Amino acid sequence: MRQFLLASAVVLALLPSMVVAQTEPTAVPYRVLRVVKVGGAGGFDYVYADSNNRRLYIARSGASPRISVFNLDTLAPVAELAGFSAHGAVVDPKSNHGFATSKPVVMWNAKTLATIKTINVDGDPDGIMFDPFNQRVYVLSHSAPNMTAINASDGSVAGTIDLDAAPEQTVSDGKGHLYVDLENKDQIAVVDAKTLSVTARYDLGGKGGTPAGLAFDPKNRILFVACRNPATMVMLNADTGQILDTLPIGVAVDGAAFNPRTKETFSSQADGTLTVIKENSPSTFTVEQTVQTQSSAKTLTLDSKTGHILLIAAEFEPAPAGAAPLSNGRVARGPMVPDSFAILEVGR
Repeated sequence: MRQFLLASAVVLALLPSMVVAQTEPTAVPYRVLRVVKVGGAGGFDYVYADSNNRRLYIARSGASPRISVFNLDTLAPVAELAGFSAHGAVVDPKSNHGFATSKPVVMWNAKTLATIKTINVDGDPDGIMFDPFNQRVYVLSHSAPNMTAINASDGSVAGTIDLDAAPEQTVSDGKGHLYVDLENKDQIAVVDAKTLSVTARYDLGGKGGTPAGLAFDPKNRILFVACRNPATMVMLNADTGQILDTLPIGVAVDGAAFNPRTKETFSSQADGTLTVIKENSPSTFTVEQTVQTQSSAKTLTLDSKTGHILLIAAEFEPAPAGAAPLSNGRVARGPMVPDSFAILEVGR
């Protein structure tokens, strides 16, 4: 009887965990949670989520250049910084200073959205990134100087870096190293953030070409290089440049982001797909999912609070018959359909 009671107690103790094991749901796939048409004329490139201040920044170009600001939770319009034609924006969470790649670069107060000043830089500002290591903003340009370092605290120019190549995106390891994908060289440049000098170049070895998106796992020191030709994601060891793996992605990529909480990398493509790559271990990776988004949704940003991905897109008329193919893996298209510009939110 004593043995029976003990055995019964063990079974009863295990029942809750057995039920959990049997009923625990599998991972919910990513999907488009909502599409918000915000309209407005003008071109677009990068999108940026200021997760701390719950703002979403979208730079628009054209006849009425501006930086449109939206509520990151509701996607309702908040304000516009008028008169600035830029490609992208970024915010320093410490100083709460925002910057956009207009020429001159505009600097504003991220709390009040009041313009602080403009900053003269050389080159042709395009991509942009904030590095918490030394509280600097890096402005990328396809023409020399290819990178301009700006002190986020006061907007002063700290220096420039000539990469002798066309950079698309850059990431920081937070420890004094920057990694830059060089679109026209099929390489990743390693930059010393203290000396503003190139210390190494990692070749993609034919596994990927025309790199246009870059993401980074700081814990395992893995670079995720999103390429257009061929359309692949190349995983590299950030310290040695060793190629760890290569996986297929969609066509005409222009952005990538890594979520350290889920160990997932996202790449956005103009063909209307969002590729989700799972880091199973520091050396094994799988394409977890391909999410159908919208044609032209080629850039993305990660809301670090919700884990959601925000993309921007519009509808376009067909490309004119006989239109010449574009360079660097870009997709030819006709005029934008009026007021079709939209924000897409992807999550679980």
